[in-house]
Amino acid sequence: MIENPFITYGYESAAYFCDRRSETQELVSLLTNGNHTALISPRRMGKTGLIHHCFAQKEIQDRYYTFLIDIYATKNLQDMVYRMGQGIVNRLKPRGQSAIDGFLRFVTSLRTGISFDGQGNASWNIGVGDIKSPNFTLEEIFNYLKSADKKCIVAIDEFQAIADYPEQNIEELMRTYVQDCRNAVFVFSGSQKSMMSEMFSSPARPFYQSVSLMFLKPVALQEYESFAKNHFEKAGKQIADGVVSAIYERFDGTTWYLQKVLNQLFATKDNVVVSDVDKAVQQIINQNEEAYKDLLYQLTARQRDLLVAVSCEGKARQITGGTFVKRYHLSSASSVQKSARTLVEKQLLTHQQGVYEVYDKFMSEWLSKT
Repeated sequence: MIENPFITYGYESAAYFCDRRSETQELVSLLTNGNHTALISPRRMGKTGLIHHCFAQKEIQDRYYTFLIDIYATKNLQDMVYRMGQGIVNRLKPRGQSAIDGFLRFVTSLRTGISFDGQGNASWNIGVGDIKSPNFTLEEIFNYLKSADKKCIVAIDEFQAIADYPEQNIEELMRTYVQDCRNAVFVFSGSQKSMMSEMFSSPARPFYQSVSLMFLKPVALQEYESFAKNHFEKAGKQIADGVVSAIYERFDGTTWYLQKVLNQLFATKDNVVVSDVDKAVQQIINQNEEAYKDLLYQLTARQRDLLVAVSCEGKARQITGGTFVKRYHLSSASSVQKSARTLVEKQLLTHQQGVYEVYDKFMSEWLSKT
């Protein structure tokens, strides 16, 4: 049993995973029946946790090799290939040297960068710059997946990143490899809904009609209330009615924020009441205040002004309109548009279906009070 049951990163076990029963059943069914799947939701809604949870199900654990590759911070094909190679090797490590030797039989371009100690434990001694021919290494990786002695499930997290790579035709290249890889099923997970939807639903894009689409919504409030109450009671603690709903409404049911605030409450209180929520949120904001100040320092005055304006609005629409510009004393519609583009690129703002929000909801609360 872990000290705090409200996990804020990674995946522990089903006991610490809230609900998602229908989504788990749906995704497991899709994958075990050979369907590539695009899993789409805003960040911090729990996509990665759901993937881990599905990988832990017996019908997948016993029959498949599973790999989760995070390409969130990648900027080009070389970065992505590096992440794929590293992710597969790290997943194979617990299976011993023979499993990694099997990988290296196909991925010869990485062989010199992987070494073993006397106990057969592998070390990854490769930097991004060591991927000299990313197209060739990518082909080798897919050759391994095609030839593995078990079927593979490969989840690529934040898959929309490939759309911004400088190399040409990366989507087409990946589509070709995926289509030809009959021994693997893929999950393409992404948080930018409009971009992911276009990648997989537009007839003009290579991945058109090649996947099943899953859109992940917030866990139902009553499920989270039951989940929280159960864990508090197991620890001999109490959580009053209304506490979870107060957090849920404040953060739009976003899984990570629920977990983070409940984690803080569990760590600091034995008998939690609704008024404790404000205190817990403020404690979290205080812990991050210096980081928020550093982020603001890196922005121009116009970018800072827009970020504060959006935080005060909560969900900002028509930000280049005269009403919004005047209300928050912004300089002009053109400067707002330019600043918004930069803030979205820096992932300080999100932009979905015409609505702008500050990405970090704790930072948004801090900004609105500055």
